Amino acid sequence: MASYQAPLSEIQFVLNEVLKVERLCELAVFKDATPDTLSGLIDEAARLIEEKLAPLNASADAQGCVLEDGEITVPDGFTEFFHLYRDAGWVGISQKEEYGGAALPYTLGKVVEELLCSANVAFALYPGLTQGCFEALEASASDDIKKTYLPKLATGEWTGTMCITEPQAGSDIGAAKTRATPQADGSYRIDGGKIFITSGEHRMADNIVHFVLARLPDAPAGVKGLSTFVVPKFLVNADGSLGARNGVAVQSIEHKMGINGSVTCVLQFDGAQGWLVGEPNHGIQNMFVMMNLARIMVGFQGLGQCELATQNAIRYALDRKQGKAANGKAEIVEHPDVRRMLLQMKAMTEGARVLAYETAIWVDLARHHPDASVRETAQDWVELNTPLVKSLCTDAAFELGSMAIQVYGGHGFIKEHGVEQIVRDAKILCLYEGTNGIQAMDLVRRKLALHGGRLPQRFFDAVRADLTHAPASLAEPLKVALDALAQTTAQIQAQFKTCPDDAAFGCVDYQRAFALTYLGWNWLRMARAAQACGDAQWVKIKLATAQFFATRILPQVPALLTIVEHSAADFMALDANDFAA
Repeated sequence: MASYQAPLSEIQFVLNEVLKVERLCELAVFKDATPDTLSGLIDEAARLIEEKLAPLNASADAQGCVLEDGEITVPDGFTEFFHLYRDAGWVGISQKEEYGGAALPYTLGKVVEELLCSANVAFALYPGLTQGCFEALEASASDDIKKTYLPKLATGEWTGTMCITEPQAGSDIGAAKTRATPQADGSYRIDGGKIFITSGEHRMADNIVHFVLARLPDAPAGVKGLSTFVVPKFLVNADGSLGARNGVAVQSIEHKMGINGSVTCVLQFDGAQGWLVGEPNHGIQNMFVMMNLARIMVGFQGLGQCELATQNAIRYALDRKQGKAANGKAEIVEHPDVRRMLLQMKAMTEGARVLAYETAIWVDLARHHPDASVRETAQDWVELNTPLVKSLCTDAAFELGSMAIQVYGGHGFIKEHGVEQIVRDAKILCLYEGTNGIQAMDLVRRKLALHGGRLPQRFFDAVRADLTHAPASLAEPLKVALDALAQTTAQIQAQFKTCPDDAAFGCVDYQRAFALTYLGWNWLRMARAAQACGDAQWVKIKLATAQFFATRILPQVPALLTIVEHSAADFMALDANDFAA
């Protein structure tokens, strides 16, 4: 059975030695969020999650969610843990005090989210979507709506959802048909159906707050005609108490490949009462506040699954005896190919953690730093990193889950060992909140051109500045990768308007090349930070893993970019019917 132990030493190393998280407590809003305080809170969350949530992972996967008479039963233990988690204040750990949150850094919330997602990624979606709904309402809703809903969402007394997808409108959001009809009392009648709604129905909380994308009667076509609405499961009375059941009901639940403990619903809005959030026909802008942060959230889900796969593969390889390696030892960790896989898993997981945590720190700085120029720089990094975090961490989760099965051999294919669940749970992470192909298009079509190409240039400048202070064994492979990435980036920026198909055809390979280059920079920084630490054995494996990444993974970057630079004209010239020939 797969098990989980929070990698506390790794987390503290990344936060304190590599990324210098103490800079957050220099901000007035986080003056009490010292490294010691953050460390203590992370330890506390880890104990709760290891002891109470991780043991539910396999049983929740086997049991799933059950719909009966319009009500959904979540897996055994979920409701009890959700109450423990919310009553301890973890749901609102990063939300403002005025709404009942703890007002601690977003970064802390994301670290805790990694722990949740390693222990039980299906459960993590319930508080995760609640936080996303909170953020969307906080950014766009009226004061009255904020007063009604945000305190309950911050405490986890109520949970939240994001209702975007319809049967005919998946990635094409502009095709949404759900209608919002104005009513005399200032509310709106919401009619339509939504699919794939995570946490759309359950009884773990007193109310569920749906953040719904819908179209007003006189709205223009496409994405420009969408608006957002808050639609509660139970109507809220003037005194804050709950009233009648609203006109939203679950039609069915999806039977999925993985994350079976997470409720994924088809919801029908039939005369449901809702209230406009933000300006009419500005729904796509309002929704993307939630979606961009949700993409970072999904990246952390991927990171959690990377950690789960890696530590279980290592434990198994240290214990399993099979044949004899050249040194005469029988443990499979001594076999070169197994060792290669373990080093790849460590290199990707630990490098991805730096990428994810650094992005979270940039979010905090973009929100709270008093200097406008620092906020601008931080927001540039958030914009650039968001598609990288989402795609790199989630692709890696699926790849490393498969690699864990390979380490286990035939036993990995058997359910009782638990690692096959990682593959099933991880695949959805590459798909929702915008497929990883969509993330790649966002990177090449929007992020490379934003502010005159300023975003990637910040990255190139930062890495080049670090190369002058690095050992040649790590710096030279990174310099080769960086030079190739800069060259291809300039080519894409110059040709995108004239050859958009070329950029689109190569965008996934480009995105991976960019993310691997970023991880190369992360490993350079981790190697430098490790050398300042005192534990010789720990330093030894850190430096070996850095060397593995530099010599075995980073050289993939120029090869990927060579592919990107090839024209796609011949392939796009094929008639669609040629594929069925």
